[in-house]
Amino acid sequence: MIGHVKRALVAAVAVVGFGALASQASAETLKIGASAVPHAEILNFVKPKLASEGVTLQIVEFSDYVQPNAALADKQLDANFFQHKPYLDSFNKNHGTNIVPVPNGNVHIEPFGVYSRKVKDLKTLKDGATVAIPNDPSNGGRALLLLQKAGLLKLKDPSNLLATPLDVSQNPKHLKFRELEAAQLPRALDDVDIALINTNYALQAGLNPTRDALLIESKDSPYANFIAARPDNANSPALRKLVNALHTPETRQFIVDKYKGAIVPAF
Repeated sequence: MIGHVKRALVAAVAVVGFGALASQASAETLKIGASAVPHAEILNFVKPKLASEGVTLQIVEFSDYVQPNAALADKQLDANFFQHKPYLDSFNKNHGTNIVPVPNGNVHIEPFGVYSRKVKDLKTLKDGATVAIPNDPSNGGRALLLLQKAGLLKLKDPSNLLATPLDVSQNPKHLKFRELEAAQLPRALDDVDIALINTNYALQAGLNPTRDALLIESKDSPYANFIAARPDNANSPALRKLVNALHTPETRQFIVDKYKGAIVPAF
């Protein structure tokens, strides 16, 4: 009888051990690059859910808009989460890369805003005012489109997503443009009259878009932020699990509660 019990225990241990090995074999690490706010915060929210589904989410934070795509193209990352389609299209064209949106990978919209420490109303903006805008083509064009919406200028092509200051056809206030790296814009606020800042960098600098922006994009902005990957892994099971986790009602509520309108769910 004792022998039977010992054999049963050994068999049970073997089954448990085999199960543990099988679990380890099925576990997968997904390495994803992200801006600290809000992208990494949103990813950290879904991290436990992915862990329960056998995916270990490893988040690598970046402070600029170039390295996350460069690292992805070099296969140092499996995916990234920080950009919108106009920026990705411009990056691929300028760098010869072939990064793609993950299918149905839209997560949120970050309404672009105008900020200032010198004026409280754009109507009081002085003649010859200095305006800081992002120096990358897609976000620079986005900034100019918002200034056009405010009536401060007109573009040769009013719908040009990649407009630059050279495309301004009417500039009644004789605005002077300073094109800076997007991450540097909050630091330039003391040196310029107004700055047009991406919401992720505004939040990192302690600015609340819904409270501090003099003007902000409408919530139907086409600049949705999404998960991006390479063509060889864009449809991987791990990335499908990530997208599903990001699209749950719980994630939507997290975005609504935490960012209070500064970040808008896009799913």
